[in-house]
Amino acid sequence: MTKSTLLQNPITLLLMTGILIGFNFPLGKIAGDAGISPVLWAFILSLGAAGFLLPALLITRKLTLPHRKMIGYIVISGLISFVIPNLLLFSTIPHAGAGYTGLMFALSPVFTLGLSLVFKLKSPSRLGTIGIFIGLIGAAIVSITRGSGVEAPPLIWLIAALLIPMSLACGNIYRTIAWPKDASPDILAFYSHAFAASTFALILLFTTGNIDLAALSPVPLAALLQMLVAGLTFPIFFRLQKIGGPVLLSQIGYVAAAVGLLIATLFLGESYSLSTWFGAGIIGSGILVTIWAQRTQ
Repeated sequence: MTKSTLLQNPITLLLMTGILIGFNFPLGKIAGDAGISPVLWAFILSLGAAGFLLPALLITRKLTLPHRKMIGYIVISGLISFVIPNLLLFSTIPHAGAGYTGLMFALSPVFTLGLSLVFKLKSPSRLGTIGIFIGLIGAAIVSITRGSGVEAPPLIWLIAALLIPMSLACGNIYRTIAWPKDASPDILAFYSHAFAASTFALILLFTTGNIDLAALSPVPLAALLQMLVAGLTFPIFFRLQKIGGPVLLSQIGYVAAAVGLLIATLFLGESYSLSTWFGAGIIGSGILVTIWAQRTQ
């Protein structure tokens, strides 16, 4: 299979995007442990995505100014897809843990499926729907076991974690129904993250009076890795959105959740009960059913 064919294969794009996003959770945990502001960390994520795409767009001469309809799309998409979810994500991780917060991403397919039915968008096959609900069962088990444990985080952070997939689902649906005609995925990814980075910069200036990049000095390698991961993620993310639609895209949450839980356990010293791992295994089963459904479809 050639490179161009791989980048047109929805399942390949799904796995690549999910794996890359899975790195955001442990990296956010490292930043939180170092006392770095969630707004600053979200800022460098969007800055990395936009900064990675800009040279490629300039070299290929594909960078064009957005037209009026595209500007509205960029603003709304940037807010509900990147600004709100990333603020919630990086604020919640230090309190609820990287693995658990990552697993909240596994709820986004269910919310997305529900909204897609409301807006009468393309729905998955019956087998694909079964895969989504298998994943939901696993996510529910993980949430219950995490929330009832001795070291359970305060309820406010469990609620904040739950708001992440709701915001992601709204973004998945909006980007589909409002996708500007003839707009390329790379252009939309660049401008959406450029807007998100600008928003985070304004928040920092308004709340602290400056953008203190020196605050990243305790974890320079993690900061650079976060920017690189973001730069690699979002060209693929928007391409998957265009090819696979919102419901398939949302299932990156299952892959990202599994990757985040594994990395947090192996490298960050987070520990989870056997019941939590059982729930994670069910999520993995949901991923396999989803892949099978996409292949048969």
